[in-house]
Amino acid sequence: MADQTRAHLLTAIELAASARAHGNHPFGALLTDGAGGVLLTAENTVLTDHDVTAHAETNLVRQASRHLAPAQLTGATLYSSTEPCAMCAGAIYWSGIRRVVYALAAPELNAIAGVDPDEPVLALPCRDVFAAGGNTVTVSGPHLYDEAAAVHTGYWG
Repeated sequence: MADQTRAHLLTAIELAASARAHGNHPFGALLTDGAGGVLLTAENTVLTDHDVTAHAETNLVRQASRHLAPAQLTGATLYSSTEPCAMCAGAIYWSGIRRVVYALAAPELNAIAGVDPDEPVLALPCRDVFAAGGNTVTVSGPHLYDEAAAVHTGYWG
């Protein structure tokens, strides 16, 4: 893994820790331009915003769609602390972002979080969501299990 990729994933994990510190679920995401410069960051705000769609990735896509041109989105990379869920993958796809890199895989998160009937799981990998579309979205992950899992330790359950 390239140093820059590692650094961006560690930043996404720091954003997840920030979300947790702010009273939300521990998820974070950032968007970079083609050269690797950070354009935008976001964290999960589901609990504080009382909005079940306020995942880190959807918050990031909302910002990006408002402030960046379509060509910037197509050339951007979204880094996430955890594999984007099906909802977030759909938002990423529709935004025009064509590259996603994540740290913790969804099944790894589910193993950490355990089963909670109040937190339903939609077991649909982001790669499957992207593959169902006509545009290619390149996905890299999982990466940095230990670092990504640490932010979830003691949170779920």
